[in-house]
Amino acid sequence: MADDSTRDRIRALVRDVLEKAAPPESTPTHTRFVDTIPATETQSASVTRDESAKSVITEDDVRGLEPGAVLRIGEDARLTPLAADIVKERGIEIVRRSSRRGSKASKLIAVGADHGGFKMKEELKALLAQLGHKVQDFGTDSEEAVDYPDFAHAVARAVANGTSDLGIIIDGAGVGSAMTANKVPGVRAAACYSVAVARNSREHNDANVLTLGSKTISSAEMREIVTAWLNTEITEDRHRKRVAKIDAIQRQYQR
Repeated sequence: MADDSTRDRIRALVRDVLEKAAPPESTPTHTRFVDTIPATETQSASVTRDESAKSVITEDDVRGLEPGAVLRIGEDARLTPLAADIVKERGIEIVRRSSRRGSKASKLIAVGADHGGFKMKEELKALLAQLGHKVQDFGTDSEEAVDYPDFAHAVARAVANGTSDLGIIIDGAGVGSAMTANKVPGVRAAACYSVAVARNSREHNDANVLTLGSKTISSAEMREIVTAWLNTEITEDRHRKRVAKIDAIQRQYQR
């Protein structure tokens, strides 16, 4: 039976082995995969492609991505085995965007308007605050004449980059801003003039930018349209499949 001095030597030897085997505390562990990035947090890298409308990510969705690209997908989306292999091989960063469902979920909403939509934008900001949402205002700040594409582009870019959850733009008719916003990859802007169209744009098309015409709707109609638009979500896979085809068409012209 070992004496006390022998046991002490054994304990010291074991401690020495364990200390040498343990990794240094200062060595960080890096991963190319990110579970969730809050919408209000600035991303360290620009999103290359947004596939957050899809529940399943296939090899066709990732094959055209360059090594080190950034792919945003839905919170519960899954990758097919071949897609996962491509992601791993090319070091593609996966950003899972957290889902915010329900009318009570607070969102960060980018807003913008030209001089014709300025007054309604100010009313919109008050409405969004009442509904519990946060606002990121990209201007304009007066009724002095400006060019609507500048503000529509700023709002659309914030949505595409993920720094805002949704966007709302107001000009005279809502059409020019929709055209501008839809030039930004990842944006699905809808010009809405009624509650029914607003709901449809979200439920069927997963619109992430709403455009309104200050000369075509009243303040009361604006409130109804915006409230309906924010309270509606895309939920059915048949609609998600069609939205995925919209995104696939866009990618054909990005190559």
